[in-house]
Amino acid sequence: MMMMMMRFAREWREGGVFAEPKELLEWKVGFTINYTREDPYDPRELSEFLDIKLWFVRLDASYPWLPVVLDWRAGELARYAAMLVPHQMSMRMGVVFNPEALELFAMRKAFIVYSWLKQHKIPKSKLKTRDMARMLGFVAGDELFDLIDAHPISPS
Repeated sequence: MMMMMMRFAREWREGGVFAEPKELLEWKVGFTINYTREDPYDPRELSEFLDIKLWFVRLDASYPWLPVVLDWRAGELARYAAMLVPHQMSMRMGVVFNPEALELFAMRKAFIVYSWLKQHKIPKSKLKTRDMARMLGFVAGDELFDLIDAHPISPS
């Protein structure tokens, strides 16, 4: 049996309607995953269970800008990435992401997050996007933002 929920530093608005984007950025979003394994000796990590992975895939498809409101200091961006990016576990190094997959994930998120922030007229959109990319181990240079500005997307 699986139960997952997002926890927020603030309550959902009445009727489950999201707050305005500027207000969303003040939230610290995290995840609480309560998953009962059929076999208590199953050594797989949570991201290896199909139903958990699919929950995160659907979440990412529904809210592609979500990484910008995650609680990065609590490690939620890394956990979110681990649910969506192929990786292996190392006793010595912890999570070791597939480098090419992580690069694609980070660049895709940079396109989406920067476009979403600009669409909602959020100040310091480049800085917020750069910080997110840095948390994932990448540098987002001015050339990337020039490319995004030259070929805008609609992040919804």
